[in-house]
Amino acid sequence: MQSLRSLISSPSALFAFEAAARLGSFTAAGRELNVTQAAVSFAVKQFEESLGVGLFHRHHRRVELTEVGERLAHDVTIGLAHIRRSVEELKRRHGDHRVSLATSTGFAAYWMVPRLARFHVAQPDVELRMITTDKDVDLAAEGIDLGIYRGDGAWPDYDSWLLAPDRIYPVCSPHYRMAQMPADLAELSRLNLIHLDEPFRSRPGWSDWFTAMGHAWQDKGKGLRLNDYALVLQAAAEGEGIALGWHHVVEDSVRRGRLIRPVADEHITEQGIFIVAPKSRRLSPASERVRDFLLSFAGRVS
Repeated sequence: MQSLRSLISSPSALFAFEAAARLGSFTAAGRELNVTQAAVSFAVKQFEESLGVGLFHRHHRRVELTEVGERLAHDVTIGLAHIRRSVEELKRRHGDHRVSLATSTGFAAYWMVPRLARFHVAQPDVELRMITTDKDVDLAAEGIDLGIYRGDGAWPDYDSWLLAPDRIYPVCSPHYRMAQMPADLAELSRLNLIHLDEPFRSRPGWSDWFTAMGHAWQDKGKGLRLNDYALVLQAAAEGEGIALGWHHVVEDSVRRGRLIRPVADEHITEQGIFIVAPKSRRLSPASERVRDFLLSFAGRVS
């Protein structure tokens, strides 16, 4: 069997042929390959001579594939596409230390940022890129490696790892103007409540929380309403009222005394906070290290 090297005059001729076939122009192919039109024309001519067959009909300012050229272009396109995917996968798994993580602004600001110093010490050669979004994006379509989702962990297109339970309780500033801590949920419900009105993510609100606690409460539209959880917690820390706190996000602020719990009541839902990654591609070693760093705080490295 003849070797491919003996059949093709040069790899550059194959690339020139593919670009010209796809673009229908030697000039356009030259621009894409960063060579002159004459260089593309010469490479294709040599390719045709080595094969002993014409691949293009030459017209003024354009070229058109011959019947033989169309068959070859089809096979070359498929072959180069496979090679490109393999090379991209190898580079992603073994040569790229950049990892993208899609999160809400609340998670990024209150969970991730306080742990960044430890992350850089633990993984000094990994370049982490956090992408804050107001909705759960399609990671595969957006080319993002990892994401933080709230749900039940059963996403058909994603692998998932539990990071934290969905544990919710009220929080406020220690300087919030209260004569005393509310004695019960009835007193709590009469205070200034801060509401999260997220347009794209489904999150429990005060009505859901009070219902879970067995207390009847009706949202009459009063209170401060914000569409970003980071802003909700900032408003609570500034003494604007009482907000619902997700434990995994607010625990550091509570521990430091920036926020306090005005009542001990809390609700743990059937949902959870998960790290997710598309099933359509394998995690790179760098992405696995980011995932395992995050899971180390949950005590669930897997």
